[in-house]
Amino acid sequence: MNHVDYEINKELGECYLFMGEFDKARDYYLKAVEHNNGMAEPYLGLAAIAVHKGQLEEAHTFYRKANLVSPGEKPLTGLGMIEVELGRYNEAFDHFCAALDHNPGNMVVVNSLLQLAYVLNRLEDILPYLSGALDTGDTEAVRYALAACLLSLNRDEEAKTHLEMLLGENPSNDSARQLYAQFAA
Repeated sequence: MNHVDYEINKELGECYLFMGEFDKARDYYLKAVEHNNGMAEPYLGLAAIAVHKGQLEEAHTFYRKANLVSPGEKPLTGLGMIEVELGRYNEAFDHFCAALDHNPGNMVVVNSLLQLAYVLNRLEDILPYLSGALDTGDTEAVRYALAACLLSLNRDEEAKTHLEMLLGENPSNDSARQLYAQFAA
């Protein structure tokens, strides 16, 4: 294993990927893997190239390899995104949950998981992830989503509490006001 050759090839792969020269980027990423197959970055680059070329199964393979050598948010998110595109919703759901275990504030994953939860009727399963995301970022959007999920699960009092908190912070939130109006009806 030659660390210098690995770094040079990985950096060249990243540069060519950034410039949109995917064949050159692929060549350099593959050389980086030859010098060190225990690093995730070249596999993530190869997955990005495969996605760009519409080769979703190949991208899935590279995300899986990246996750094997370095389990984390990026490869798990990539796996989830590819699985959604391939119609593998339950697998995507599981990978998004695992990604949020690494970074509860990844709003792309939170939103993707939220959409899948409605499709798969797994709203109860995402409540801990929405609660975890409250501490990390866009609390208004997350609190609204949490309240909507709770309302869908007929947990009206909990939903009402979250909506009241949201409206206390931002009384002009029209979506929250409309959702809260359901309690007056």
